[in-house]
Amino acid sequence: MQNKFKSIPVKSSEITPYSQYLSRREFLKAAGILTGSAVLAACAPKVTESTAPTDEAALPSKFYELGDPATSYEDITNYNNFYEFSTNKEAVAPLSENFTTEPWTIEVYGLVKRPKKYGIEDLLSKFTQEERIYRLRCVEAWSMVIPWSGFPLASLLNEVQPTSNAQYVRFETVYRPEEMQGQGSVFYPWPYQEGLRLDEAMNDLTILATGLYGLPMPNQNGAPIRLVVPWKYGFKSIKSIVKIELVEERPQTLWNTVGPSEYGFYSNVNPERPHPRWSQASERRIGELSRRPTLMFNGYAEQVAHLYEGMDLNLHY
Repeated sequence: MQNKFKSIPVKSSEITPYSQYLSRREFLKAAGILTGSAVLAACAPKVTESTAPTDEAALPSKFYELGDPATSYEDITNYNNFYEFSTNKEAVAPLSENFTTEPWTIEVYGLVKRPKKYGIEDLLSKFTQEERIYRLRCVEAWSMVIPWSGFPLASLLNEVQPTSNAQYVRFETVYRPEEMQGQGSVFYPWPYQEGLRLDEAMNDLTILATGLYGLPMPNQNGAPIRLVVPWKYGFKSIKSIVKIELVEERPQTLWNTVGPSEYGFYSNVNPERPHPRWSQASERRIGELSRRPTLMFNGYAEQVAHLYEGMDLNLHY
């Protein structure tokens, strides 16, 4: 496949302005977003009152653009999917408020030369935390721009040294049905699992996020650590990770298992391949009334299109 797509850099001015942000009810009504199985568990985050800035002035100045603040911490996280707690977006925040994130251990194992267990504090101190302003494109055909903080997944993988047989990376969310009542649902194969090809995982755009807006990751966003893969639909960015395994065979993923005809393993943002129940050719940016064209690979083609050279992305979706 020729790299015919151009990357579209994210500008800080693209962060959804607070003054233009639509309320959840207004946005849902305007967008006509479907509910039920179409609403995926890893698309967008929320925050508790105890951790959110109390007013717009509390946001760091670097999140302001042209006199308007970025979407407030609370607003950007009100549109929330996290099925481990609830399929009801508005119920996730209160249900996750007492979710235990300390202590927290991430095990990295499998086809690696140096398997290791990391405490979250080890990852925060060992790997330089960077700010990455990325677009988030949900499979539901809405989008946002979010300033994450975290570090490249490649930094962690390089430390554990994948063997020559390692071809994929499998991720697993914590399984705590006593705290995450949504995991009591029999409709989903818990715990949540996701996967990337090793070259996708090693791409510099792929990060393990530990916060957003300069603050620690809120529970309903996937605290204390989640994956962010900005050229793929949001459900690929698995939350609250406890296991990272290097494997030879392509791993099973939750949504590909539940709906293989709807949610492919790759799930690259692709305006030319519609979801079976809606078009992906356009999207609604939170804060905008009109729709905008969906960008191939969510605008990151120059960095990632070479990963899929020779593949028909309408078939290998």
